[in-house]
Amino acid sequence: MRRRSVLGLILALGLAAPLISQPVGLAQEDARLAWDLDMAGFGGFSGLEVDADGLGFTALSDRGAYIHGRFLRDGADTLTGIELDSLGPLIPPRPGAWPPYLIDSEGLAIAGDGTAFVSFEGQHRVFRFDDLNAPASPLPQHQDFPQMIGNASLEALAIAPDGSLYTLPERSGQLTRPFPVYRFQDGAWQHVFDLPRRDDFLPVGADFGPDGRFYLLERRFSLIRGFASRVRSFSMTADGLSDEILLFESQAGRYYDLEGLAVWRDRAGRIRLTMISDDNFNMLQSTEIVEYVIDRPGLANGTPNP
Repeated sequence: MRRRSVLGLILALGLAAPLISQPVGLAQEDARLAWDLDMAGFGGFSGLEVDADGLGFTALSDRGAYIHGRFLRDGADTLTGIELDSLGPLIPPRPGAWPPYLIDSEGLAIAGDGTAFVSFEGQHRVFRFDDLNAPASPLPQHQDFPQMIGNASLEALAIAPDGSLYTLPERSGQLTRPFPVYRFQDGAWQHVFDLPRRDDFLPVGADFGPDGRFYLLERRFSLIRGFASRVRSFSMTADGLSDEILLFESQAGRYYDLEGLAVWRDRAGRIRLTMISDDNFNMLQSTEIVEYVIDRPGLANGTPNP
């Protein structure tokens, strides 16, 4: 999500606070790399997809651009470096279809055949790209989408193993109102269930892991301390989300604005959570890649051990 530059200095001061507490949860931080390139269009990353081997990746900027790149890893699959392959613009369905104030691409999901789906906050809708170098095709809207809060709607987007899409808004409208979860299947969106809202964390990224579980990246923002991040995973059934597992929750100020999440399995069979931050195109912030690993037996399959 875009942030106004007036918050830049306050945010930078918050992120400069001493990092004392370690994140809580059952996953462990394995790598954290800053990644800054002096090139037009680089930054503002809010969506991420990682190839099954953990090497190739696609990231989405919230200003209507995407990048392809490659992660460098050691023999234990720990992240050691990042290489950029290409950067390009998202192409609207027709010239001029996306005014600048509506180019706020946020969520990214890529199907097994390479078809990409991108959610937009300002337009409150999802577009399909048969190729990221080709023009977009709009998916139908659900009747709820146009009434969603501006700059706080469809930020998280994920594709399930059966090819259906899932999305939910960043804000529900009230502190006690649950987040509605929508599924796109058979050419239409349905409000399939709700995610209870228990605190002030807000959903910003989602993915389905190779274990079939639904992973949700959330963040909380403080003007004084900056961003706190959290990832939870759930079993998804026809009745909703269950079997919640807290994988990590960070202290405010430990990371930058983590918004994109990709979940994959490494060569040792461990689930990895790879995240990318939005630098908000602010020189006082940085793009960073943060990666967590789930290495406790049983947990990677959704059953935490005592």
